[in-house]
Amino acid sequence: MKTLITRKVGMLSTIAEDGAMQAITLLSVGDHTVISHKTDEKDGYTAVQLGTEVAKHVSKSVAGHVKASGAMPKIIREVRVDEIEEELSVGAKLSADVFSVGDVVDVTGTSKGKGWAGTIKRHNFHRQRKTHGGKGNTRKVGSIGSMYPQHIFKGKKMAGQMGNVQVTVQNLKIALVDLEHNVIGVTGAVPGPRKSIVILKGVK
Repeated sequence: MKTLITRKVGMLSTIAEDGAMQAITLLSVGDHTVISHKTDEKDGYTAVQLGTEVAKHVSKSVAGHVKASGAMPKIIREVRVDEIEEELSVGAKLSADVFSVGDVVDVTGTSKGKGWAGTIKRHNFHRQRKTHGGKGNTRKVGSIGSMYPQHIFKGKKMAGQMGNVQVTVQNLKIALVDLEHNVIGVTGAVPGPRKSIVILKGVK
């Protein structure tokens, strides 16, 4: 299973021998521990729970949940799998060496929250004309209703919170694996601010 929970560190650029410049996002990788399993017989699906980083304090329910693994993880994420392999037994350790340079991955993170935004900024609407009776309402949405069925459909493009949603960028390549510093470099940009949690998932 090629999946890791990482934290976004920052970006840098590399220059190849032919002079081509490439942007790389650096992701910090802590030691991972397999916390528990989900099975079809018991839970209706198959998955593996991974934990990383070290928590100073956890609730009693979490402490009981992770007791069998012998870890005190700060972050716990669940990864669905087709079958649970032998090396993924509860308490097993994973690290950055799961990936190698050239591997293709999907990267999932939470995009930067940008607060409340109007339709022009959020959905690239055009403003209304500023002349001939515009009355200064140049950035308002305008008519949003319909004659029938006389209510607003869900998903209508309107003003609202911008950003702060889960985003997956597909088919990025691993450009760097530094086992000494526990850092993985991924080509291109990755969603989210610095220090945010990013999940790397290998593409079969």
